[in-house]
Amino acid sequence: MTKKYIKPVKERVAGFIAKSKECAAKAAVTLKAAKSKGYAATMRECLVRSKEYAAASAVKFLSLLRQDPRTHIERAKVFLASEEGKKFRHRCKWAGMIAGGTLAVLFIALYIYLKPIIDAAPALTRNIRPAVSSQIISSDGQVIATLHAEENRLPVPLNRIPKHLQQSFIATEDVRFYSHGGIDFRAIFRAMWINLSRGSVLEGGSTITQQLAKNAILTQDRTITRKLQEAFLSWELESQYTKDEILEMYLNQIYFGEGAYGAQTAARVYFGKNVEEITVAEAALLAGIPKRPSDYSPYQDFNAAKGRQIMVLGQMLEAGFITQEEFAAAKQEEIHIGGKKETEREKAAREKEKADREREQLKRATAPYFVDYVLQQMIAKYGANMVYKGGLKIYTTLDMNMQRDAEQTILKNLPKQFVDKKNNDQPQAALVSIDPKTGHIKAMVGGRGTDKFNRAVLAERQPGSSFKSFVYLAAVAEGVSPDTVIEDKEVKFKNYEPKNYDKKWHGMVTLRSALERSLNVIAVRLVDFVGPDKPLDYAEKMGITTLVRKGKENDRTLGLGLGGLIRGVTVLEMTSAYGVLANKGVRAEPVSILKVVDQDGNILETYEKPRLAEVVDPKVTSVLVDMLRGVLLRGTGQVAAIPRPAAGKTGTTNDYRDAWFIGFTPNLVTGVWIGCDNNESLQDVTGGWLPALMWREYMEGEASKLPVEQFPPAAKLAYKTTSIREAFSETPLLKDPKNEVIISPFTPPVQPPKPEEPEADDHDADGDESKDKPKEKPLTKPTQRPTQRPTDRPGR
Repeated sequence: MTKKYIKPVKERVAGFIAKSKECAAKAAVTLKAAKSKGYAATMRECLVRSKEYAAASAVKFLSLLRQDPRTHIERAKVFLASEEGKKFRHRCKWAGMIAGGTLAVLFIALYIYLKPIIDAAPALTRNIRPAVSSQIISSDGQVIATLHAEENRLPVPLNRIPKHLQQSFIATEDVRFYSHGGIDFRAIFRAMWINLSRGSVLEGGSTITQQLAKNAILTQDRTITRKLQEAFLSWELESQYTKDEILEMYLNQIYFGEGAYGAQTAARVYFGKNVEEITVAEAALLAGIPKRPSDYSPYQDFNAAKGRQIMVLGQMLEAGFITQEEFAAAKQEEIHIGGKKETEREKAAREKEKADREREQLKRATAPYFVDYVLQQMIAKYGANMVYKGGLKIYTTLDMNMQRDAEQTILKNLPKQFVDKKNNDQPQAALVSIDPKTGHIKAMVGGRGTDKFNRAVLAERQPGSSFKSFVYLAAVAEGVSPDTVIEDKEVKFKNYEPKNYDKKWHGMVTLRSALERSLNVIAVRLVDFVGPDKPLDYAEKMGITTLVRKGKENDRTLGLGLGGLIRGVTVLEMTSAYGVLANKGVRAEPVSILKVVDQDGNILETYEKPRLAEVVDPKVTSVLVDMLRGVLLRGTGQVAAIPRPAAGKTGTTNDYRDAWFIGFTPNLVTGVWIGCDNNESLQDVTGGWLPALMWREYMEGEASKLPVEQFPPAAKLAYKTTSIREAFSETPLLKDPKNEVIISPFTPPVQPPKPEEPEADDHDADGDESKDKPKEKPLTKPTQRPTQRPTDRPGR
């Protein structure tokens, strides 16, 4: 119905456009004639006519603007006074009411949506709260460690920060900083338009205030909730702080790469001077770094940093902060990056001071290696920012009393042989203690406590004869009885000829005796009989993850029987694997973290129950445990005997590079390793001596706090034969021509001897010590370090 009033306007506008086109056409013809004839008079005529046409067009257009609106207003009044107009007004009234109601509902819905987000935003006080430290807590409620970020930051007041550095950040990050209220809607819409038009995210609309809220108060999460909280907190900041205060906090908060937080630290790191001394060119270079510190650090890529600096200078010029002359001078100024340069002597002194400081901190720390183990898991899951600044409470499995006893046992008994290039005493040692029923790590020692390298978790070392347990486990599972008699004699497998530790042959021996005495030849013959894959399968099922099964060089060799591995094993995994034997064939996955709670009391994760899986037949494990008990009662591990049911295995590698003892009771399994970081010889230290001594000293104290439990009796399995001499002659397979099935007799448990009264002589037939050696035995540094990986491991 309004078309009839709009139509005249359209007609007049169309007429105006037509006349304008006619004017332009005439002007073009005149101009063309002037060019072709070259007459100045014709050119002047063209200009005069163009002015006339333009003036006439302007008069007509102004006339249209003056007359037509009034005419339409009068016609609109007449229309609204008519019946049809009344109906139109009624419909408009209802439309307005509906629109208003819709807006009200939308406002209420928006309020309901935003209120919990705003309420969840951190409270903003006059002083922006610092990062909240996290705590690691033991199983008995003691605080083991308090975690906080150590940032290289030197805050300075704004009056010490040059005006051109302030302006360089304002020009780059927020050119309307002093005119908006915390959020720059114009910048947001501009960034949206540029990003949409170019099909990628090229610009952001965050103000300096928003960046301060994000960096100082909120997390770095890229979520809608966090962005809304950021906007709310920006308004709060603007209401509580002046612009200069916000800018000062921002310039002291921002990260410049190379470990530098804040403008003062950045000036020292990059230019070796205080912030008030930097030039316009240097200020522009600093302002360009925070966008991507790893890319724009001049130490990483000077050309990229220089290109970014020129862009910042251009933005400063465009914003009117510098003149064209200043821009040109700064662009040509030579930048000297030298803040990190120091003499070799100064560097050595600084590094020594840092090492001494860290060593003293480690000495004062409680369970430093366990803390680092927990810390790495937490950072991998939640990120360093959350772990160091999130105020988390991390409840762990560590028993502080057991941990202290473990640390004291290691430091008390571990001798000092030499000091390495890193200023660490050698040899080192590691101890891990686990509850085999739950997998809870009760104690962890990863070294002497003077460095950060956790040998209990990270060091892959050769296991020696401690790996024989997996070989004997596979043999028992294949039907070989502990009472099977096998000849210990000289054998040769192609180019491989294993030898016993004492270089002797012991004739006909039972498998039980061979394991107790750790005879190498018998272990290799067992691998030849069952094949290398079966022991490796059991080791992997029980938790060993470092085995090499594929490739030209792998662990599928006969040397497996002596623990000859490509990579080696860790103390944590070996201890956990022996826990399967203690727990009747059930593997409990090692656990260090029981619960994580944030600073508001919300539970982020909790360990409900042990993660258990039966990986070995419990009847088979009962037989092997019965055999391993004999190691402590009659064999190479007599030094480790304690007055309660216990089992375990010694291990020593060629040239005494590694010494192990891993043992267990039904309710606690502990592994001890000793070795040098650089693989130097331990000079006659065997698994049956120092590691066994440490294990006994630690376990006597800890096991006494636990109830006495008995191992299940050895199961009466159906074995193939009690004599397999024929099977181990020339054929690789076990044969029983009479198809006999013989039941292995049950071996009743033997009462352990008192630790101070060992049963055996100083040396068993295989050369393993069975008495405690004096703790003060001197160790001397070897004259030459072996360079080749041995193919044979001592059987201790």
